[in-house]
Amino acid sequence: MRRLSDYCKEKFKTKVYRLALSSGATCPNRDGKVGVGGCSFCSEKGSGEFAIDVMDLDLQIERAKALISKKFPNSINTAERKYIAYFQSFSNTYGDTKRLIGLFERAINKDEVVALSIATRPDCFSEEMLNSLERLNKIKPVWIELGLQTINENTARAFNRGYTLDVFEKTYTELKKRNFEVIVHMILGLPGENEEDMYATVKYLSKKHIDGIKIHGLHILKGTRLAGEYEKHPFKIMSLEEYTRVLINCLKLLQKDTVVHRMTGDGDKKILIEPQWSADKKRVLNYINKKIKEELL
Repeated sequence: MRRLSDYCKEKFKTKVYRLALSSGATCPNRDGKVGVGGCSFCSEKGSGEFAIDVMDLDLQIERAKALISKKFPNSINTAERKYIAYFQSFSNTYGDTKRLIGLFERAINKDEVVALSIATRPDCFSEEMLNSLERLNKIKPVWIELGLQTINENTARAFNRGYTLDVFEKTYTELKKRNFEVIVHMILGLPGENEEDMYATVKYLSKKHIDGIKIHGLHILKGTRLAGEYEKHPFKIMSLEEYTRVLINCLKLLQKDTVVHRMTGDGDKKILIEPQWSADKKRVLNYINKKIKEELL
């Protein structure tokens, strides 16, 4: 298994920290272009519960650095730290291309930033956006994160993803043609999916030889459509033990050089309904890493 921390040390010759930033973008699945309300599991802030909610980019970066210093007070000297500028919330290639590229360019040109990571949807790329990102990718690495979650079309319709697998196929092919590193998000435990459905998604991504993957467990958060569905018709929630077993089986199916960017996700504790075990991140990671050592290393 190739972890992100090891990959970054190989590529950038130092430990790298991630700055969670907001571009102020929205999503075509929220503003009515392809749908409203977003994916059923998506909270008001999208995937960016921990991104800093201020619009001035320089201020965002400084506040994000301060949070990292607070979290890792005894690590590498602050002045020497290197960062990935991670635009996390919603679909960061959707909207005014010139404005968005201006933000990305400001971030990538900072000396302490070694790479740019952009979370988005595969249905949110204009030719202008692709060309502009391709230019930035020649300055420093630009990683494109695509929220796929599953290849099962029935599941995708049920949680209101708003695009079909052929859209992902087309965008993924175009991004690789332009030499971007592509990281794909998938969710374990989506309603209606069994283990074979989850493994089918990983097998598909392995055949694509994706550069990186982020694997998340399903979170049910207050205020989401999924929370209302769960209240009316409760469905099975994976235990930590079940999640870890399926996760490890997924990791075994990946290409050896695929970088594992994430093995679990964070849900805002204030709005987390299930699974409650996911709120104790330290315990979760310790358990997962223990099982990985037993079965993979």
